[in-house]
Amino acid sequence: MNAGRFDVAIVGSGIVGLAHALAALRHGLRAVVIERDAQPAGASIRNFGFVTVTGQAAGITWRRARRSREIWGNVATDAGIAVLHRGLLVCVRRPEAMAVLEEFAATEMGEDCTLLGAAQLPDCVHPGVIGALHSPHEARVESREAVPLLAAWLHAQGVALLRRTAVHEVETGRVHTSAGLVEAPRIVVCPGADLVTLFPDAMAARGVTLCKLHMLRVADPGFRLPAAVMSDLGLVRYLGYAGAPSLPALRARLEAEQAEWLADGIHLIAVQSADGSLVVGDSHHYGDAPDPFQPEAVDGRILAELSSVLEIPAPDVVERWTGVYPSGPDIAFTDAPLPGVRLCMVTSGTGASTAFAIAEETLADLLDLPPPDHAPDHAKEPDDE
Repeated sequence: MNAGRFDVAIVGSGIVGLAHALAALRHGLRAVVIERDAQPAGASIRNFGFVTVTGQAAGITWRRARRSREIWGNVATDAGIAVLHRGLLVCVRRPEAMAVLEEFAATEMGEDCTLLGAAQLPDCVHPGVIGALHSPHEARVESREAVPLLAAWLHAQGVALLRRTAVHEVETGRVHTSAGLVEAPRIVVCPGADLVTLFPDAMAARGVTLCKLHMLRVADPGFRLPAAVMSDLGLVRYLGYAGAPSLPALRARLEAEQAEWLADGIHLIAVQSADGSLVVGDSHHYGDAPDPFQPEAVDGRILAELSSVLEIPAPDVVERWTGVYPSGPDIAFTDAPLPGVRLCMVTSGTGASTAFAIAEETLADLLDLPPPDHAPDHAKEPDDE
């Protein structure tokens, strides 16, 4: 049985797969997206929906984030996806963290960002916060709504969607599926957290494992956030701050004061939904098969960090969930396991922030076109991820 012939076949309908479908559409190619689940259920709908530029690793990752944010702005309008708020407020409680922000603001990546003193902060910020960095670059969508809306819009534009369809094997020009044979001269495999079905040796060679994170929804606190919110803990996790001379001093103080938070890989992100509730997280625990359990102690530390930054002394949790995404030494990578086939993975928590730009690079590669402007000569560039 033949399920059809296309210009591009994409395996996986998470944000990375859908980004490649968009890139194919913009090249005028007939694309099919093959997905084993009946509806979005993976990491792409379990996150913050936070398109992050500030704090991304210097070099190609930062450029990808800037380009992806631009594409998000366009496709959100086209697909009817609401941008719920914009910008980022990194609120800090320690002088060492404020020094890191000051050093970051003086770099190229800090352009258009503004340093704020305690007196300039919104009333919703906890009085223990001594200052903040405001970035205008970020955007927030509701992932569990945005991903289905993007898929539906792509389908309306002519992208074929094969759901509840398992992929058994990929070879040059052919994808063997439970719905029959899909033929395409260009194939992109975007497997998300599935490390064993397709090209497992390539993933193992890259050192890919899985990361589990805790997420919570907190009831409307009675105020509107002016932007997404982060805290001191984010400065030691986000690679964009890694070059700040004050970072070692901040890390040493955090290790003395919040060692358990660091051990759980916690850094605060709080974003607001249309109903006023906050999506809050997160933590990071790694393994080949992370357990599905959500210890209360980890959630408690996340909520304590929230209450130390925002005026929410007793957060009312109305929903909890975990997410799992691939993680590895690279922030993202694209391999060519077979002629005409690309394995594309975002092996970090940056899928929503970088996937659209990565997809442009993949399609340019498959079509033998020059790299996009955001990634000049990126194939020859040392790995800055």
